[in-house]
Amino acid sequence: MKLGNTAVVLGGSAAGLCAAGALSAYFDQVLVLERDELPAEAEHRRGVPQSKHPHFLLNSGRRAIGALFPGFEDDLIAAGGLHLMPSMDAAYLDKEGWSARKRSAMTMIYSSRILIERVLRDKVRELANVVIREGVTVRGLVTTGGAVTGVEVTTSGGDERVDADFVVDAMGRGSPVAKWLVAAGWPEPEVRTLDAKVTYTSRWYELPSAPRRPASWWWQHLVLMPTQDRGEHPAEHEFLVNFFPIEGNRVIACMGSWGLEMPRTTDAFIESARRVRTPLFASAMDRCTPTSEVHLTRSTGNRWRRYDRWANPPKGLAFIGDSICAFNPFYAQGISSASGSALLLREHLSRATSLDPGFCARFLTAQRKLLGVPWSLAMARDQGYECAEGTERLPGWRRRLLAAVSAPAFSLVVGAAREDDVVDEHFAKVFNLDESLGEMIRNPRVIAGLVRYWFRAALGRHRVPFGFDPQAEPPATDYSAVGTRDATITAPAG
Repeated sequence: MKLGNTAVVLGGSAAGLCAAGALSAYFDQVLVLERDELPAEAEHRRGVPQSKHPHFLLNSGRRAIGALFPGFEDDLIAAGGLHLMPSMDAAYLDKEGWSARKRSAMTMIYSSRILIERVLRDKVRELANVVIREGVTVRGLVTTGGAVTGVEVTTSGGDERVDADFVVDAMGRGSPVAKWLVAAGWPEPEVRTLDAKVTYTSRWYELPSAPRRPASWWWQHLVLMPTQDRGEHPAEHEFLVNFFPIEGNRVIACMGSWGLEMPRTTDAFIESARRVRTPLFASAMDRCTPTSEVHLTRSTGNRWRRYDRWANPPKGLAFIGDSICAFNPFYAQGISSASGSALLLREHLSRATSLDPGFCARFLTAQRKLLGVPWSLAMARDQGYECAEGTERLPGWRRRLLAAVSAPAFSLVVGAAREDDVVDEHFAKVFNLDESLGEMIRNPRVIAGLVRYWFRAALGRHRVPFGFDPQAEPPATDYSAVGTRDATITAPAG
C-alpha cells in the first residue's frame, strides 16, 4: 500500500541506503540526497572517514540487509567478501595467551566498509523508484503544523526546495537535524553520552600470495585483546589489535585503545606494532606490502539523541543510524543497528494505513527497544574506564567495580563458550545483537554453564585448552572433537 508520493532520505551512506530500501515499497518515489559524489567502485570518500578501519558485519545486520535487499550477502561474497568462522579462522589472544581452535555457532562476513557500501549502492540502484542525487547539500527542514513536509537544499544549480511526505535523517553523528527542529519550535532533545576516549589507527596491506605465506598461517584474522595484567608492561599491551582480512587479498592492521595516545605516523605505527602482546602481529605486517598511510580516528563517543522522549515528535520524520544513536566503533554495532532500524521502519510502514500523527511516535518507541541492546553492551565496557566522560559516567565506586569485573567476566564467558555449546550459542547471539546481555545472563542454562566452567577452571580441569604461549605461533590443532567429550586437559602455561 502506497503511503505517499515522495520520501526523502538525507544521506547516502549505509544507513541511508538501507532506509531507501525500507521506503521503496510504500512511496511512489524515494530520493536519496547525498553531499558527496558517490564512486562507482569500492573507494573511500570524504563523508565516510571511518571506512579506512575494519568493519564487522554482525549477523543481525546480515539478516536485516538481506531482508531489505534479497541476494545482498551472495553479492557481497561474489564481490570478494569472505565468509568465515572466527573460532576456526581467527587466532585469538585473550588473558594469558592464545585460545584453541574449535567450531562454534558463529560465522561472519569479512569485507571492507567501502565494499559493503558499493554492493548496497548496486542493490539500491536496482529499485526503479529510488533516485540517488549526488552533490546535494541539505540546508534545513520545511515544517508545517507539527509535520516535516520537505527539505531545503543547495545543488550546483542553486537553492531548491524538495517537498516530501516522509523524511529520514541518515546524516550521521554530525547531523544538524536536531538544531533545525529546535529552531522550528520543538524542544531540545535529551542526549545521553559517554566518550571513553577511544582512538584507533589503521594501515592497509596486501597479503603475500598463498604459495609465499608461511605454513603456520592457518589463520586469516588475528585478534589481540588488551592485557588484564596489573603489573608493569608496555602501553601497547593495553591495545585492542586486529589483523583484519578483507577482499582482494588484503588486510587492515588496526590498533586501538581507551584513553591512550596512538601512533600517527608510519614509523610510529610499526614501532608500536612490535611492542604489542605477541610478535606475530608485527611479523605478519613485515611479510605484507603496505598500500596506505596510517589513518587515525578519534570520533568514537557513544551518543543517543532521545527523540523517543518527546511528547509530540514531528510527523513525517524518522532517524536511522548514527543520526539518532552512535556507538563506540570498537563494538562493530553501527551498520547492524542502522539496518535493523531500517527493517523495523519497513515493518511499521507495512502495518500503516496512513502516516498519522502517531506513526513516528510508535516507531520511536519500538526503535528505543532495538537500540537499547547495543547501547547496553557499549556501556558495559566503556563505563569502566576512568577517562570516560559524559552523562552516563558512573560514580567512582561503581566505575571501579565495573572495571574490576568486566574483563574477567568477559573472559569467563569466552572460556565457557569454548566448552559449552549452549553458552556459545547465546554468546554468539549477544555479540551479533540478536539477544541482550541481560537476557543471556538471566538464562538458567547459561548460568549453570558459567558456574560449571568456573568450578572446573578453578580446579585446572578443561575440556578445551587455552593460554598457549603468546610469544609462539597460535596452535593450528582443531579441538572441536575434544570439546564434545568429558575429557580433562591441563592448560599449557602462558
